[in-house]
Amino acid sequence: MAMIREAPPMRPSKQAPNLSRHTGMIGLSLLYALLAGCSLPFGQNSTPQPVILIVTATPDPRAQAPTSNPISVPSPVSATPVLGDTATATPAPTAGGLLARVKARGKLICGTNADLPGFGFYDNVRSRWSGFDVDFCRAVAAAIFGNSDAIEFVALNTSGQNERFDAVRSGKVDVLFRNTTWTLGRDVAQLAFGPTTFHDGQSFMVHAADKVASLNDLAGKKICVARGTTSEQNLNDDFAARGIAFTPELYDDENQLYPAYDSGLCDAVTSDSSQLSSKRQTLAKPQDNVILGDRISREPLGPAFVENDEQWRDVVSWTVFATMYAEELRVDQANVDQMKLNSTDPRVRRLLGLEGDFGTKLGLSNDFGYQIISKMGNYADIYNRNLGPSTPFALERGPNKAWNLGAGGVLASPPFR
Repeated sequence: MAMIREAPPMRPSKQAPNLSRHTGMIGLSLLYALLAGCSLPFGQNSTPQPVILIVTATPDPRAQAPTSNPISVPSPVSATPVLGDTATATPAPTAGGLLARVKARGKLICGTNADLPGFGFYDNVRSRWSGFDVDFCRAVAAAIFGNSDAIEFVALNTSGQNERFDAVRSGKVDVLFRNTTWTLGRDVAQLAFGPTTFHDGQSFMVHAADKVASLNDLAGKKICVARGTTSEQNLNDDFAARGIAFTPELYDDENQLYPAYDSGLCDAVTSDSSQLSSKRQTLAKPQDNVILGDRISREPLGPAFVENDEQWRDVVSWTVFATMYAEELRVDQANVDQMKLNSTDPRVRRLLGLEGDFGTKLGLSNDFGYQIISKMGNYADIYNRNLGPSTPFALERGPNKAWNLGAGGVLASPPFR
C-alpha cells in the first residue's frame, strides 16, 4: 500500500506572498495537462506501480527568504544541513553489507527528485513516479530482485530536513539517483559515486523580452540560484573570474526558485541545462523564456551511495554499465528475448548471463543484465522514454550517446569479460 507523508507547506516570503504555493501549482497543472495530451507520456511503464514512500516533496518549512547581496567574494558550497525530525534514519551499513540488507528487506529504497519532470517526478494526479533517474532506480531493483517494482522511492531535497546527502550517509536510502553532480568535495565527504549517467553543464534561463544574448548581458542583473548547491558555487566562481558583478537571489528549494523567476523577482535563473529545460515546461508561458547556449561548467550527474561498501558500489555501477553496454551491442528492450535465444556473440551472451559467472561474483543472479534490459531497457530506451523526441522535453542526447555509435557520444562501459 502506498504511503505518503508530506511536510507542512512553507511560509511564503515577504517579497512574494504565497508565490511558491500558488505559482508552483499553476505550473504543474499546466504540465499535467500537457502530459495528458501526449500519446507517449514520459516515463511510461507497462509494469505495475511500485510501493511508494514519499517523505516530502515540499520546501523545508524552516527555509529562509531570498537575500539580495551584491557578490564580492565567491562563496563555497554550504555545510551539510541536519536531517529533519521526520526522517527515520538507520545506521549506515558496514563494508560489504548493504546488498545483503537490501535482499533481506525485499526491496530497494531509492532517493530521488519528486519535482523535476523528465528526471524525477511524482505525479499526484496518477499517483506514480516517472523520470530518467527514477528508471535507473528501477534498474537497480531489477538487477537485485529481477523485479523493477521491488522498490520504495523517497523524495529528497538539496537542503532542509530531507537533504539528499544526509539521507545517504544515515542509511535512510540505499542509493541516490537525483540529478547530482560528482565533485571532489562530495567524494571526500563520506560519499561514493557511480558512473556518470548524464553529462550536463550549467547555463541560464532568461526572459525572452529582455533580449539577453550572452553572459556579459547579465552584468548588474539579479540571478536566482539554489542555495548551497554546485550551481551557486559555479555562478560565483565563473562570474568572479569574468569580472561580472551581479546580485544573487538565493532560494532553499526548487519549488521557490522557479516561481520566483517566473514572477519577475530576478532577471535570470541558473542551474544545469537539463533542469532548466524541464522547469521551463512548468512556467506560466514557457515560450517566453530562453535558455542561453553559454555553459559555465561541466556537470557529471550520476548515482551516489555510502562509501566503504565495495560490493554495493559494484552492484550500482555495473547496473548502470549494463544499460550502456547493451546499447553498444545493440541489445534493447524490444530484442533482448530474441538475443537471449539466438545470439552467438560472446559479448552479448556474457551480458545476458548465458556465459560466465559474473553475476554470481557480484552477489546477483548471472542473468542480472538480462533482467535490467528486459524490465527497463538499455540506456537509449531509458533516455528516449523520459527525455527523447516523443516527450515534451525532446532533449538532444549530445554527449550522452554510446561512444561507438557516432555523433560525439562519450558513454562507455567497461567490457563484460
